[in-house]
Amino acid sequence: MKYTDLQIDWLKCFVAVVNTGSVSAAALEIHRSQSAVSMQLKKLESSLGCQLLVRNPRQHQLTYEGQKLLGYARRILDIHNEAIIAFHGGELEGRIRLGVPDDYAEKYLTPVLKRFAAYHSSVEIELNCEQSTSLIPKVEKGEIDLALVSRENNTQGALLFYEPMVWVGSSQFEIWRRDPLPIAVYEHTSLAKRSAINALSLQGRRYKIVYNSSSLPGQVAAVESGLAVAVLTQCSVPPNLEILGALHGLGPLEPMGVAAYRSNQSLGDQAVDSLYNLLIQTLRVAKWVWKIKHVYLVS
Repeated sequence: MKYTDLQIDWLKCFVAVVNTGSVSAAALEIHRSQSAVSMQLKKLESSLGCQLLVRNPRQHQLTYEGQKLLGYARRILDIHNEAIIAFHGGELEGRIRLGVPDDYAEKYLTPVLKRFAAYHSSVEIELNCEQSTSLIPKVEKGEIDLALVSRENNTQGALLFYEPMVWVGSSQFEIWRRDPLPIAVYEHTSLAKRSAINALSLQGRRYKIVYNSSSLPGQVAAVESGLAVAVLTQCSVPPNLEILGALHGLGPLEPMGVAAYRSNQSLGDQAVDSLYNLLIQTLRVAKWVWKIKHVYLVS
């Protein structure tokens, strides 16, 4: 049987599988059984007359046609959600325990919260600003409902984008010329610290840790005062600091995978659902890698 309309439920299932990487994870996210999600996908593919997803041992892959549909599906669901919010947004209540590192708060989280508050003013948000290495275990324990984090592995949340990591220094002091190189670092579990030390080790460049701080302002203070160079997320670099690179004798750094990570205990909470979906809709950007005919989901 051929279908002519693209039903909302079909598109919700399709986008959920793309967001999570699997039918089983999508079923949990949208509160449907795995068989129901699979059936909706089959109906969608039958309606369009093409295959949208290909299953491999680890995850689902988007076909060329699936990638083509994804943009339309997201736009349709966004408009659908906006219409519902316009009539029922004020009825949403509750409390969300939200976590974010200082790096991502202003540039990425603030615009999302402004948009969320415009429609859901009755929802109370408790904000925790800590490093991702502190937020991730709190999400897993259910102490935080939702967090925007630099993830350590592919199981930690829905990938939104990759944030570049950069070396920064003060042009006033030119600390990068010293040998060994003085560096400022976060706590020992920090991904930024690991990235910095790994990059220097690959270069064979000598270094010494002269400053430790678990906060972004602390890192910036160390660089501004001429104590050290540091590794920061590109979005958090102040305009008065210089981004360093090969011309300064410093090698490239691996980018951070930034994800929306929610606790299992928050599944089904309408307030958390709404903010989680808004984070994905607002912040998810190019995470697709083209490869011959298929588009592979990086997750």
